[in-house]
Amino acid sequence: MKQGTIWTKPFYYIVVFVAATISLYPILLMILSSFKTSAEIFKNPLGLPTSISLDTYRTLLSKVPFTTYFMNSVIVSVVSVSLIIIVCSLAAFYIARFKFSWTNAIFFIFLLGMMIPIKLGIVPLFILMRDLGLINSLWSLIFMNVATGIPLTMLILTGFFRTMPFELEEAARMDGAGNIRILWHVLLPIMRPALGTVVIINFISAWNDFFFPLIFITEKAKMTIPVGMMSLFGEHSADWGSLFAGLTLASLPMILLFFIASKQFMEGLTAGAVK
Repeated sequence: MKQGTIWTKPFYYIVVFVAATISLYPILLMILSSFKTSAEIFKNPLGLPTSISLDTYRTLLSKVPFTTYFMNSVIVSVVSVSLIIIVCSLAAFYIARFKFSWTNAIFFIFLLGMMIPIKLGIVPLFILMRDLGLINSLWSLIFMNVATGIPLTMLILTGFFRTMPFELEEAARMDGAGNIRILWHVLLPIMRPALGTVVIINFISAWNDFFFPLIFITEKAKMTIPVGMMSLFGEHSADWGSLFAGLTLASLPMILLFFIASKQFMEGLTAGAVK
């Protein structure tokens, strides 16, 4: 047994190292390419840059209003995730902790959003946003992100709520706590793995969304990063160096968020596995 462990442990490390290298190499290649000119990228796409220069970043900031795109993406993503957490926490708490004949039906209605491709209804959605006066408004993107993020978030949070012992809730009620206080001060603090999971999933989805900003936003001042970066593509050419610089800057919030919430994310994915 020990002899097998001695031989298999280095093999596991080698497999993990190879997998990590394959996963991280595209990110490293993106960062290295952000310091190259377009000509250098085509000449030596996989090599190191001949010199470390910030010219591509300066060109990016001078060609497009990247700061405006970045702030729009931050506003849309943060507000969308906050609304999803608030709405789904209240709804999942009600469905999981209160037993009524209609709670399962309500839960099924929420899950229907995972079965119906929302992009098939883009024409009536566009008409709805137009009639509400939300075309060229960040609120149109926020509402769409909330609508598309609720089904999966409800599935995750409701499952976590149902695994929590009712003794916690009963003890809080004996101390005079109401439903809202039980939710925010007793249950949610011990649901950090689930919250970390839904925050990462919904933030990445909102941050990288290209389809709805392309449909609902036409003013440059309201564009998010995925649509705004399209201006770097010309009819016959593209500024690949500036494009990779923009992609590098755009990926920083995602990398930072994952490092902050990675522990909760992994715990959320594996919660209940032993059961």
